[in-house]
Amino acid sequence: MVSEEAKDARAYGQAQGRTVSRYLNALDQSKPKSGRKRSVEKIQARVTELPNEIAQAKPLKRVHLIQELMDLEAELASDTNPVDISVTENDFIAIAAEYSGRKGISYAAWREVGVPASVLKSAGISRAVATD
Repeated sequence: MVSEEAKDARAYGQAQGRTVSRYLNALDQSKPKSGRKRSVEKIQARVTELPNEIAQAKPLKRVHLIQELMDLEAELASDTNPVDISVTENDFIAIAAEYSGRKGISYAAWREVGVPASVLKSAGISRAVATD
């Protein structure tokens, strides 16, 4: 039988893992896309053109145009709903040092996945501190 202490410790560790996961996912979603940024006006113009092209296209071309339309609509939606990572960042800062120590995650590993140096500093994780 598992003790209440063990259950509580497992639940605590799982909650920390979810916090870290949410923050890293938010970081990924907020990264600027590579390549040249298209203006909202150009995207909307293309969205307006596509239904006519889709209606006239052969089946293979039609599926590609439908996917392009879906991608453009998703891009427009993401531009109007930017990711605000401040809450998840604060949650991450609160637990990152303990989580890093428990899981043996180094400063360099966090930096490699895109965690800003300023966030690591706020969390109390420095280059000098080695985690075992």
